[in-house]
Amino acid sequence: MVDEDGYFGESVAARYDESSADMFAPDAVEPAVTLLARLAGGGRALEFGVGTGRIALPLAACGVPVHGIDMSRAMTARLSAKPGGDAVGVTIGDFATARAPGSYTLAYLVFNTINNLTTQDAQVDCFRNAAAHLEPGGRFVVEVGVPELRLLPPGQTAVPFGVGPAEWAFDTYDTATQAMSSHYVTVVDGRAEHAAIPFRYVWPAELDLMARIAGMRLRDRWEGWSGEPFTHESRRHVSVWEKPAD
Repeated sequence: MVDEDGYFGESVAARYDESSADMFAPDAVEPAVTLLARLAGGGRALEFGVGTGRIALPLAACGVPVHGIDMSRAMTARLSAKPGGDAVGVTIGDFATARAPGSYTLAYLVFNTINNLTTQDAQVDCFRNAAAHLEPGGRFVVEVGVPELRLLPPGQTAVPFGVGPAEWAFDTYDTATQAMSSHYVTVVDGRAEHAAIPFRYVWPAELDLMARIAGMRLRDRWEGWSGEPFTHESRRHVSVWEKPAD
């Protein structure tokens, strides 16, 4: 842990939007906001790991009341400073356990954020926390990648996902524990700097069991935000679980 903001302290927050610029592009944001607004059904939405507001801000601009939970004060300070930031309430804390005020028709996690919880127990707690915030009939949405273990030949533990003139990025996997880390090597003034963030990868069927433990059931699963079918070849999924109505 780097500081009280976890792995998303000031040094990461200062360049987060720029380093993830492709995820802030309209073709990445608009389909997610459209689906989440529909699933909110006129109620309130709660984002776990709200960060700098990539999804929360445009969702709020659509008329959906949004509240966020995040451990990083550095990230959420940037959310609050953006246009419309005052419309998004923020609770500082671990989204696996922290409680936000009120109840919601929608809770959601995007962009692999469920993997930031590095134990199975914490991921189960996250599902329970989502269910505790949801009104009867409310939905919990998770966007996360499918573990790319098919890319690992015997004896290999690393998979590159970014290569540039002065930047390299790769994931390392431990298939015995489902631990993984994303590594970033950047050359600055002729010197290489290395940063790593730990994660825990999780399978779709495992998430379904976590939802059942929390009293929810799978409603839909797609490859992406536009409702593409989820198949054997899908590299990510958007899944929707529902809390039973009274």
